[in-house]
Amino acid sequence: MDNRQRELSDYRLNQAEESLKVSRYCFDNEFYKDSINRSYYSVFYSIKAVLSLDSVDFKRHKDVIGYFNKEYVATGVFPRMIGRNIGILKQIKEDSDYDDFYIASKEEAYKQVETANLVLDKVKEHLQTD
Repeated sequence: MDNRQRELSDYRLNQAEESLKVSRYCFDNEFYKDSINRSYYSVFYSIKAVLSLDSVDFKRHKDVIGYFNKEYVATGVFPRMIGRNIGILKQIKEDSDYDDFYIASKEEAYKQVETANLVLDKVKEHLQTD
């Protein structure tokens, strides 16, 4: 691994942390759809922080998540529950962003903030051992 890979990983990890802070802010101020969106991006940037160390990148979100699930969740590097939670968050984010009649509940937004927090913690743990 070269310095650029580590710097990119660190940059993406910072993006993940910022997105989680914004997600919490939105949640605390009852902007639940925006909280879900920012939770998703926190997870997305967390995953990309891991992938950058492999010099792997994709343009489409589904490819990023698919690669992560195949290479890191299916192989046991990250718990399967993380993969399931990411899938749920991705679906809820898409419903929230694209379904005009989707009503984001406080409970759902809270679960997704928790998912983002869990993924970020697990990614940080993984990156420290790398």
